[in-house]
Amino acid sequence: MDKKIIATNDAPQAIGPYSQAIEAGDFIFTSGMIPIDPATNTLVEGDVKVQAKQAIGNLKALLEASGSDIDHVVKTVVFIKNMDDFGAVNEVYSTFFTKDCPARSCVEVARLPKDVLIEIEAIALKV
Repeated sequence: MDKKIIATNDAPQAIGPYSQAIEAGDFIFTSGMIPIDPATNTLVEGDVKVQAKQAIGNLKALLEASGSDIDHVVKTVVFIKNMDDFGAVNEVYSTFFTKDCPARSCVEVARLPKDVLIEIEAIALKV
């Protein structure tokens, strides 16, 4: 099976030796998206809701650039700095994933890149 590297300026550029996303067969595997504004390459400041909206928005843009979309996501992994933010993250998450929600894991972690409050990655079907 061949793999194809996905890259777009509509999502934050990789800050290390990894690809934004990989197409493999009928699937798109994304790297974790953090709340960086791709237009300015700067961290979006604010509470977890503000950061979640940007991170998931970045994920959405990456999926669209890769030949998929948010409705074809089958699995997400959400990393949050504080599990007390679980409800707030769900509020934002539910505005993007509105039907046939994907399977999901949500994990509290000690620290994320650039000290952000949230990071999200996904596996989606290619459309």
